[in-house]
Amino acid sequence: MAATTFEMDGSVMEGGGQILRVSAALSCIQGASIKINKIRAGRSTPGLRPQHLSGLELVRDMCNGNLEGATVGSSEITLTPGKIKGGNHIADTQTAGSVGLLMQVSLPCALFAHGPSELCLKGGTNAEMAPQIDYTMKVFKPIMERFGVQFDCDLRMRGYYPKGGGEVMIKVNPVKELSPINLTERGNITKIYGRAFVAGVLPFKLAKDMSTAAVRTIRKEIKDLYINIQSLQEKDKACGNGNGIIIIAESSTGCIFAGSALGKKGVYADKVGIEAAEMLLRNIRHNGCVDEFLQDQLIIFMALANGTSRMRTGPVTLHTQTAIHIAELLTNAKFVIRKAEDEPGNTDTYIIECQGVGTTNPGL
Repeated sequence: MAATTFEMDGSVMEGGGQILRVSAALSCIQGASIKINKIRAGRSTPGLRPQHLSGLELVRDMCNGNLEGATVGSSEITLTPGKIKGGNHIADTQTAGSVGLLMQVSLPCALFAHGPSELCLKGGTNAEMAPQIDYTMKVFKPIMERFGVQFDCDLRMRGYYPKGGGEVMIKVNPVKELSPINLTERGNITKIYGRAFVAGVLPFKLAKDMSTAAVRTIRKEIKDLYINIQSLQEKDKACGNGNGIIIIAESSTGCIFAGSALGKKGVYADKVGIEAAEMLLRNIRHNGCVDEFLQDQLIIFMALANGTSRMRTGPVTLHTQTAIHIAELLTNAKFVIRKAEDEPGNTDTYIIECQGVGTTNPGL
């Protein structure tokens, strides 16, 4: 067992499940015990929710560790990791808890395992307050390749709120170390595409309405690009009823941005399409190289990489500030955030720079 136990206040800054995910992954990778208290203290339902619990149990299983205090509603846990082994692991939230968030806690650990991993993640694939699985596959995955990360993501079943029932199989090859990234050249937007979907008993017209409204909204600002948003009726590979849209923009330098929204009871479909389009436009306007959702997801990898990483962003989110706070507490990584010098003074464009710790995989 590691001699030191880090103590982490789970209520600081963003104060949510992200603190658990980043802390648990770093604890596992570094082989250092961690005690997290005041978990989600400020939330309407404080303590661990089923999806947080299944994420922590997954990490425990991956590293042959010991996990104390792990029950739904618990406000304090202690994780004592062992060595990270590859192999097959299953995590099931048994709710519509996000498989994307299960992946956020487990992927970093799998990269530093002694062999390849297969992670079977079950829950919601397209859930509120979490990256949709389409985002993970179309935005997160290609950018992760710049760190030298290779993983496959096989979407076997989509699952929606409230039932969940979705299933994703992730195959991960471990790395010797992570390469630093340089995401500072924005380039021009060259491509905009996406998918608007309905599943279950919902009428196909909703998909068409979301798509049409989204295209109309983007057209007001970006007039010279063909926008291809497919409308889809999901039949076989979907569990439950749901509708939503994700729109992706790519730049000439390989930057990728997204806007997305999910339908809710009583919300007109065109409203959903407009929400996703406006989110995408907001994330293109700031002239950064990542959108507001990728920002915080890359922090842990920048901290572990061997060398200096740089990422050009729009306004730095509280999630990102929280991830940096945890990474600096639990590793020797050093982050600096500065205004982008090539932008006019009134633009919210920043460079996040990190001197990574160069973690190496002892099993390779």
